[in-house]
Amino acid sequence: MAVPALVVFVAALLWALMAASAQIQCVDAARAGARAAARSEPRAAAVEAARSAAPAGAEVTLARSEDLWRVRVEAPTPGPRGIALTLAAEAVAPAEDSGADGAGPAKEVP
Repeated sequence: MAVPALVVFVAALLWALMAASAQIQCVDAARAGARAAARSEPRAAAVEAARSAAPAGAEVTLARSEDLWRVRVEAPTPGPRGIALTLAAEAVAPAEDSGADGAGPAKEVP
């Protein structure tokens, strides 16, 4: 009786650790994309910077509102799809330029 309970506990613990790791990757990816956008790098480069740090299957959204760049990264939790949660992180950085280069939101998905 104790062995099946222990197996379920260990599986739940491993899933929680993988989900926490993926959440941290989402936060890092959003920050990387926001930094790249704030440095006036092209949109494609900022999205690629976020995507390279994001977990697999993540969706990256890059938008500019006035003098702020917003990057949002959303990814499904790793592991069994029966526990379907969406992990998300958002980072905001002030734009270094004052031009209207990035006016309007742009959404790019994998």
